[in-house]
Amino acid sequence: MKELLYAIVAGLVEDPSAIEIIQDEPDEEGVVVFHLHVAESDMGRVIGRQGRIAKALRTIMRSGASRHGMHSVAVEIG
Repeated sequence: MKELLYAIVAGLVEDPSAIEIIQDEPDEEGVVVFHLHVAESDMGRVIGRQGRIAKALRTIMRSGASRHGMHSVAVEIG
């Protein structure tokens, strides 16, 4: 799942070397949180107008999680 998120974000940003993804362990409800950090100049590219790209990223990750047998995922961009 981490590789999927990286592949998608790398196509969006100008500086792929600044991408940092931290994966938390599942909490008591089974939710795995991915913390996504990109360069400050690329933040708008990842969030998109009115958060549309960020929402699409979260949707794709939820879909991928269900295919990999994960209970639930969340993506935090910061």
